Formats: sequence, C-alpha cells, structure tokens
Amino acid sequence: MKNILKILACIFACFTLTACAAVKKASKNKANVPVQTIKQADKGTVTFFFHGWGSSINAEKQMVNAAKKAGVTKDVLTVIVDKNGVAHIQNAISKQAKNPIVKVGYLDNENTDYHTDAKYAYAAIMAVQKQYHYKKMNLVGHSMGNMSIMYLLMDYGKRKSLPKLEKQVDIAGHFNGIIAYDKTSYTTLDHDGKPKQMNDIYKELLKMKSLYPKGVSILNIYGNLNDGSNSDGIVSNVSSRSLKYLLAPHANSYTEKEILGKMGQHSKLHENEQVDQVLIKFLWNR
Repeated sequence: MKNILKILACIFACFTLTACAAVKKASKNKANVPVQTIKQADKGTVTFFFHGWGSSINAEKQMVNAAKKAGVTKDVLTVIVDKNGVAHIQNAISKQAKNPIVKVGYLDNENTDYHTDAKYAYAAIMAVQKQYHYKKMNLVGHSMGNMSIMYLLMDYGKRKSLPKLEKQVDIAGHFNGIIAYDKTSYTTLDHDGKPKQMNDIYKELLKMKSLYPKGVSILNIYGNLNDGSNSDGIVSNVSSRSLKYLLAPHANSYTEKEILGKMGQHSKLHENEQVDQVLIKFLWNR
C-alpha cells in the first residue's frame, strides 16, 4: 500500500510541475505579442480641404475628384460650417475608410477675421473627429483657406483633441499681403525667406515660428503668370513664398512649386491638372 501511495504522489508531483510550466510558457508567449496587435487599429490619416474668400466646396471639387480618379480614396465627406460656427456633416463614410477626404465649406465665406475662420476650421475638424476618431490629418488650403489653417494651428494647435498634423499644402497663400491692398506684397526676401517689410497679419503670424508643430511636411504651391508681375494676378510670389520663414525651421520638409503661365492665375490654381498631380504625389505618393 505504501508503494502505491508513493507512486501516486510521484504522478501528482509530475502533473503539477508540467501544468506550472505550461502556464508559465503561455504567460511568456502572451507578453511577447507585439503591442500593435493589442492596440486599436490605426484609423489612418484624414485630409481636409479649405476654400478661399467668397468661395465654397466647389473650389475643392476638381482636386478631390482627381484624387479619387487616381485611386487615393472612395470616401469623401462634406462638412458645412454655418454662420454660428456650427459644423454640419452632410453625408457618411465607412468607419474603415482608406485615405478619407473632407471638403469643408463656410457659409460665412467672406469673413476676413482669421481667428473666426480658425474657429470654423476647428469646428469642422472636431465634428469629423467626434464621429470618426482620426489620429492624424493633412490640411490643404487655397487662398484664404491657408489663413484658416495658419490661425487654426495658432489658436487651437496645442489642443490634444486635434489630430496630429502630418502634411500641409498651401496654394496661392497671401501670407504677407494681397497686391491690391498691401505695399508689403513686393518687398524682398532674404535667404531664409524673411520679408524685409511685414504687414500686420504677417507680424501676427510670426507666432507660428514657436507654435508650429515639428515634423510636418509642407508643400507651398504658387502661380506665376509669367507676364512680368511675378504674381498669380492677385497675390505676389513674394507674399506666397514668405511662408518659408514662418514654418520651414520646424518642418520635416519644405518644398515650393511654381506654376507658370495662364493656368497659374490665382483662381485657376484649384482647377489645374498640374496642381492636382503635384498635390496627389505629395500627399499620397500616387
């Protein structure tokens, strides 16, 4: 009987050791699972388009349609911000949308208080963020839409609710004035892009030298009619190129693209196939 008890005790001990080893191995394997398989899947990067003064989402259609035709995405949202600063999403896209694009329109589209325009831009982004929860974004602006972007980053850029900015595209930006209104339009730039003369708006934008997020890739597109005016007819090339001094020191990369000829006219830049190609290559490498 004693021998039988000894045998049973040995069997029990072996079983216990084997079970403990199996549990230990399972725990080790669980700890070795890559973190990214445990975390919620990255929802990708959403790209917002902002139109210029007196305009609408119609100014964004060609660029967005070109991106769709190039196979960038099938998912496009439209967000309209009313005069009270409330954003209204007009349609829906898949929660698993690839490279989604958002066309943003302002009903108060002639407001030159850029802090107000920034509030409209923030409202549009937050409306999309509340519904779709993107962690990263690209921002594209034409004309005054660039001011929406700049003042958005100035006024709201430090808020954790804002998705991380990956890439910024500025088209026909009037950072240091418009020809018809500002003598600073035809000032000179030094090798860093710093204007010799600055208007009041540019002086305020100097805050971006310390506020702009690091690691962003920037594409600055401007038109030159090639008629001796060194402008797109409304904005001088000097005014557009003055963006470099504000942002380049913090940027991951800063690139300028000049569009020459009649299609470099201010309003034609958002209806320009060359612009479409450069933008699509820069944002999505297509």
